[in-house]
Amino acid sequence: MEDEAEIYDGVRAQFPLTFGKQSKPQTSLESVHRATRRHGPNPNPNPDSSSSPSPSLPSTTSAAVAAAGESSGLPSLSSSSRAWLEAVRAGNPRPDPEAGIGSRRGGDGEGGDRAVIGPPRPPPGLISNDDGGGEDDDDDDDDGVMVGPPPPPPGNLGDGDDEEEEEVMIGPPRPPNVDSGEEEEGEEEEEENQYRIPLSNEIELKGHTKVVSTLAVDPTGSRVLSGSYDYSVRMYDFQGMNSRLSSFRDLEPFEGHQVRNLSWSPTADRFLCVTGSAQAKIYDRDGLTLGEFVKGDMYIRDLKNTKGHISGLTWGEWHPKTKETILTSSEDGSLRIWDVNDFKSQKQVIKPKLARPGRVPVTTCTWDREGKCIAGGIGDGSIQIWKLKPGWGSRPDIHIEKAHTDDITGLKFSSDGKILLTRSYDGSLKVWDLRLMKNPLKVFEDLPNHYAQTNIAFSPDEQLFLTGTSVERESTTGGLLCFFDRSKLELISRIGISPTCSVVQCAWHPRLNQIFASSGDKSQGGTHVLYDPTLSERGALVCVARAPRKKSVDDFELKPVIHNPHALPLFRDQPSRKRQREKILKDPLKSHKPEVPMNGPGHGGRIGTTKGSLLTQYLLKQGGLIKETWMEEDPREAILKYADVAEKDPKFIAPAYAQTQPEPVFAKSDSEDEEK
Repeated sequence: MEDEAEIYDGVRAQFPLTFGKQSKPQTSLESVHRATRRHGPNPNPNPDSSSSPSPSLPSTTSAAVAAAGESSGLPSLSSSSRAWLEAVRAGNPRPDPEAGIGSRRGGDGEGGDRAVIGPPRPPPGLISNDDGGGEDDDDDDDDGVMVGPPPPPPGNLGDGDDEEEEEVMIGPPRPPNVDSGEEEEGEEEEEENQYRIPLSNEIELKGHTKVVSTLAVDPTGSRVLSGSYDYSVRMYDFQGMNSRLSSFRDLEPFEGHQVRNLSWSPTADRFLCVTGSAQAKIYDRDGLTLGEFVKGDMYIRDLKNTKGHISGLTWGEWHPKTKETILTSSEDGSLRIWDVNDFKSQKQVIKPKLARPGRVPVTTCTWDREGKCIAGGIGDGSIQIWKLKPGWGSRPDIHIEKAHTDDITGLKFSSDGKILLTRSYDGSLKVWDLRLMKNPLKVFEDLPNHYAQTNIAFSPDEQLFLTGTSVERESTTGGLLCFFDRSKLELISRIGISPTCSVVQCAWHPRLNQIFASSGDKSQGGTHVLYDPTLSERGALVCVARAPRKKSVDDFELKPVIHNPHALPLFRDQPSRKRQREKILKDPLKSHKPEVPMNGPGHGGRIGTTKGSLLTQYLLKQGGLIKETWMEEDPREAILKYADVAEKDPKFIAPAYAQTQPEPVFAKSDSEDEEK
């Protein structure tokens, strides 16, 4: 035995130390995305009564997802799902209804939490070694091994006709409860359905303690900004973020002011931060302050003569094409265009048209896609649009009075410049045709809104537009994302984001094909990111699949132990009188010299130096230690000493009343009467 052990040790020494070690199992991408899958069915749409009721958006199954991913060239989650989709399109007969499907139907069903690779197994009653695979097989044959594809269900094996025998299922089965006619219609719907709404998975970027009022995603899709009512701005980086979803920087632009809007520059190298203060700030991509715009003089009546805003800002956006120009609106009733290179004054001041003179706040503003047009929502419910042209001024080109019954919170132009969307406090969303602005094309009601930053967003192809809703006291649906069809002008789907938190702002990024929605209440806030592994790119897919780095040996830090040598008994000094006297002399209290008695007026910071009415000073004066001559003088005589001087040379009040006031007559003092 010892010889065998020596031989083994000698042979083992020839191999590296890592030989024979089992590699750690890596988490598959399917299981990672399965953990972020949205649970529960989506709320059914509830179109308004004025529009014709439309069916809800079809739930996202794995087949539909793979079809959309294949048609658009986007990466698929697994190769098995693509093979299954091809078999479905080939037109196979219906499989057994009890067969399991690994796809998820809009959150319904029990099979949404586990992926099935390949065709599902048939029920135990259908497993047999016979070629026919009928129902008359013995029970002993049920334990046989199935070879080849599973046989068709019992309903297709009754009479044994040749036509029915030819319907042997080859390849993976089709989804259950889908007839051949329904399947063709479903394929046509999938081809016609170009919405591609990524809703299957969801992550949440947390960190705020109050509602997230604004969010901004840079044009590249790598960084996300979120601003909140807790006065802070958090920066998230998808490329450097792991599954913990923590921000890499936290900013507080202005202490005590809520963050109302964030906007990236067209080149994504800077971003604009608008808060409740009168000054907007510019930051670089890493969150370092580049400057803040000047504040105007609040005592100047004409707003065009001030160098900046004089009241809190309400909104601000960067120019979509020019990286040096931004637009801001304020509660002082003006819109201003700024040059980023000059923080001391604005380029243009726009005063909206009002029915009565005064100051009405501008609640929101926006650019069109080309930056040639500006729209502003005024506090009186009107919408005013200015076209940037040579010699333009504050007079609006389009003025819609009483467009909404309450403050306007969001404006959005379409890319073709034909449609304008408006969102308001009155719980409505209106669609306007810019060629005919007298009446809106469509009005969507029952969209509660309690936040001044609630906006509207378009899908990348602008076939859809979406907005968020707020939570009401007696509501049971919570915060929702509502999707509308632009061509049909009808509500197609409502997606639940949070049961207790309102949805404030939303965005649909064209590069990532992911939907961002900010939500929160008085105690919490976060940014929800909706994505689909087969439709979306990068963004949330990158950070979710990246596990947090585990601590290694190099990360171990030994806490240093500090030894005080004078605290040890070996180094303690023996008590001596000399050492004690030296310590007493260093103590300011014990070494304080006794105070000498007071002689004459106080000096050196002691009593008697001040001319106040302290009780101690009064007692000393009465005792005769401090002698003052003015204490024995009659105050009336002291005042009358200067009567002649004041009459001859009046300086302050007397000249103003010299012609109207009579001459004062003072009573002469009688010393004898006073003595009596």
